[in-house]
Amino acid sequence: MECKIKNDIGTIYITEDVMMKVVGYAALECYGIVAMSSKRAKDGIVEWFGRENLSKGVQIRNVGDMLDVDLFIVVEYGISIAEVCKTIVEQVRYKLESMTGVKVRRVNISVEGVLV
Repeated sequence: MECKIKNDIGTIYITEDVMMKVVGYAALECYGIVAMSSKRAKDGIVEWFGRENLSKGVQIRNVGDMLDVDLFIVVEYGISIAEVCKTIVEQVRYKLESMTGVKVRRVNISVEGVLV
């Protein structure tokens, strides 16, 4: 999947990997998130990824001319999960739209773990 943006000067192509890294950085900037996690571990074991593997906990899908974003995260114990998720949704939407020009339709968050 690749995003194509046309303007007066020409056409800009943004790869899926770049968009996923933008989402990962935006999410990890939010207070209360500890790490990105593997995409729904089947055997109950969740892998945690730091900044070196930002795209591992992110999935992106085209829906028409918009994007749906799925995030798989680990949050800090004692922090309101609802508030962390609200902040992440706002931050991811803002960063992705302002940096790439692509509109975000939905941000889905799956909390895969809590770090004590």
